Amino acid sequence: MMGVTGVLTRIQKLQGQLGLVPAAGTGTASAAATVGDSSFASVLAGVTGGAQEAGSGVTGGDVVAAAKKYLGTPYAFGSTDPKRGLDCSALVQRVFADVGIDVPRLSGQQAKAGEPVAGLAQARPGDILAFDSPVDHVGIYLGGNKMIAAPKPGDEVKIQNVYENPTHIRRIVSDVTAVAAQNAAAAIRPAGLRGTGGLDGVPYADLFVQAGARYGVSPKLLAAVAKVESGYDPNAVSKAGARGLMQLMPTTARGLGVTDPFDPEQAINGGAKLLAQNLREFKSLPLALAAYNAGGGAVHRYGGIPPYAETRAYVPKVQQALAALGG
Repeated sequence: MMGVTGVLTRIQKLQGQLGLVPAAGTGTASAAATVGDSSFASVLAGVTGGAQEAGSGVTGGDVVAAAKKYLGTPYAFGSTDPKRGLDCSALVQRVFADVGIDVPRLSGQQAKAGEPVAGLAQARPGDILAFDSPVDHVGIYLGGNKMIAAPKPGDEVKIQNVYENPTHIRRIVSDVTAVAAQNAAAAIRPAGLRGTGGLDGVPYADLFVQAGARYGVSPKLLAAVAKVESGYDPNAVSKAGARGLMQLMPTTARGLGVTDPFDPEQAINGGAKLLAQNLREFKSLPLALAAYNAGGGAVHRYGGIPPYAETRAYVPKVQQALAALGG
C-alpha cells in the first residue's frame, strides 16, 4: 500500500507533468504545501479523515484476513453457522460481518451490493466476485487470479483459481490511501480537465467525457445510449450476441478497433466512434440512433427509422434517457 510519502511523491511527479512544480529541488513536503488555491496537505487529510469517519477504515486486506479464518470450514447449503458449515453467500456475509460491514444474505443480492468494478483486471483483494446469470455463486477475491470461496456440497472453504470471468464484481470497501491519491491528483488537474460533464453519479462518467471529446459526441448522449443498451453493465450480453457496456456486435466491434467489448473504455470509445459516424452520415439524431440499433443499411433501405418494433421503441428510449440527463 502506498504511504502518505509515496502519495506526495506521486503528486509531485504529476505536478511536473502538468508544469506545476514550483522550482527545481523542491522537496516532497514543500511540493504538497500549495496547489493553486488549496493546500494539498489539507486535501489529503480531508479525504482520508472523511473516509475514516464514514466507517471505511476497513481495507480489502482486512476482508481477506477475515476470510482466511474460515479455510477448511465444510460446505453446508443454507447454513450460516460456521460450526455446522457455510454455503458460498453465507461465507461472504459472515466475513464482512466480522469486519463490521452488513451485506445481504443471498448471492444475487450480494452481486448488487457496494460499487461495480469494470473487470477482473481492476479487481482488488476483498472485492466480491459473482458468477453466472442469475447469480449462483460468490467468492472473495484475493488478488493474483485467486479467490476464497465455499464451492459446493462435499467440499470446504478453500482458495482456488478464478475459474471463469465473473459476471459481477462488487467493491464493498475502498483503499483509503488510494482514494486519497486519486482525489488529490484530481485537485491539481487544470480546470479544463476536471469534472464529469454534468454526469455526476453516472457510472464511467469520466470515460464518457473523454470519448465524447475525442469523437465530438455529447458525453450525455453516450451515457444515455449505455443506459438503454446495458444499464451500465460492462458484462452484459444480449440474446443476439451484442456485448458489453455499449452492446457492440463482435463484427461491429472489430470494425471499430475494439478488441475487447467487455472493457468499458474500449466499449465507450467504440460506441462514440460509431455514433459520430452515424451523425455525420444521417445528420439526424433519431436516424443516427436507429442506425446504431438496426444498422445504417436498414436506415437507408427504409429511408428513415426502420419499421422494426425494437428500433421504433429504442430511439425514444434513448431520447428520454438523454433528456433525463439534461441533454
